[in-house]
Amino acid sequence: MKVVINVCFGGFSLSEAVYKELGIKYDGYGYLSNEDLGIFSDNYNAYRSDPRLINAIEKVGIENSGGGCAKLSIVDIPEGISWEIDEYDGNESVEEAHRSWR
Repeated sequence: MKVVINVCFGGFSLSEAVYKELGIKYDGYGYLSNEDLGIFSDNYNAYRSDPRLINAIEKVGIENSGGGCAKLSIVDIPEGISWEIDEYDGNESVEEAHRSWR
């Protein structure tokens, strides 16, 4: 499964070119959400693995896909893995989901 993440400090956002490829009106900022793609999930990052988003980014080119302060990467993870995006100051990684208590 492919998942798109931001690999620099600043935060995840998409270019206007990706919005155009998706056929979605650009919001002026590049902050896509599950609802923009018609995804209704408890995982607020579910859209990050949506094949439509991955295809749009690959078509536009990864170097032209990030918004203002974003540098995107597509990470390939094994099928069937429960995953989550870990983020520090906008810099992200994909991690296998696990349980924790405090």
